[in-house]
Amino acid sequence: MKYVFIRADASLTIGSGHVMRCLTLADKLAKQGEKVFFVTRDWPGNMAAYIEDKGYPVLILPALQGDLLQNEFQLLAESWQQDAEETISRIKALQPDPGDTLLVVDHYGLDEKWEKALRPIASKIMVIDDLANRPHDCDILRDQNYYKNMEERYRGLVPFHCRMELGPKYALLREEFYHAKKNLRVRNGVVRHLLIFFGGSDPTGETMKALQALERLNRPDIGVDVVVGMSNPYRREIEQFCGRLPSIHYHCQVDQMAELMARADLAVGAGGTATWERCYLGLPTLVITVAENQVEMVRDLAETEAIEYLGTSETVDAEGLAVSLRKAISHPQNLAEMSRRALALFE
Repeated sequence: MKYVFIRADASLTIGSGHVMRCLTLADKLAKQGEKVFFVTRDWPGNMAAYIEDKGYPVLILPALQGDLLQNEFQLLAESWQQDAEETISRIKALQPDPGDTLLVVDHYGLDEKWEKALRPIASKIMVIDDLANRPHDCDILRDQNYYKNMEERYRGLVPFHCRMELGPKYALLREEFYHAKKNLRVRNGVVRHLLIFFGGSDPTGETMKALQALERLNRPDIGVDVVVGMSNPYRREIEQFCGRLPSIHYHCQVDQMAELMARADLAVGAGGTATWERCYLGLPTLVITVAENQVEMVRDLAETEAIEYLGTSETVDAEGLAVSLRKAISHPQNLAEMSRRALALFE
């Protein structure tokens, strides 16, 4: 049996996207009979308990101490050698012989130095990335995002033998999305149901901003699903706000995201991994980027008219979002075309 070790982190600042997409990969590998383990650091907001609830053992690394102004990616980039040594120690305790072992790394704070250090304990290394801003020593590189120049972005950053898996057709989607696609309706652009989801942690508070926009919109005839993760620091306030507005349903850490996306006629969300879930189901979306590394991809994707990009979290306020929502809802033909273009990304 092949052993698979997945090195990915979640935290209040990192968010949950890296772990969530790796859980999707873990499910696919486990169905093939491979034994999957996660290696993750004990940052505030980590998802170790959630991963274990999904059935995967977790090897926990202690949190690193550093400057309070540094984020976890910066800390790890500076402490990569310590991370490598601790990861090797945990893996060797379970699998002393590298044998047929796959190491998957999905982390912006790690690069080829870390990967080279891990080579002795892995027969194959797979990197999941979307930044293309640092070199990698890997056998497979997967970037599920859309970029105008995606074939050129990793030139000189990976070994010659590396297999490149680029573009939305390699998106890591949970089985629920494939099932939802089979019965997917053709959207006519009329908005009867709205979905608000800004990832598991939403550190910039976009969910509350969207609720304030909905209050200004004043459309009680439109049903709304608001989804937050357990690591969202504002989830109590969001739940209370939802209770004050009609036709709004609050959800925390759901397992039926595909169902909610299939039901919605329009979404408001961030530019993370949920982008490809929404596009796969042809859900028109108004996107607000919440991290610098989302901007290039979202701008390029917006040029295909598969989404509408409103701007960064710093530049979009509740009033501006309300205006954008009102405009989108009043032009159903545009939303229907957006849905068609999103679906075409996977053809």
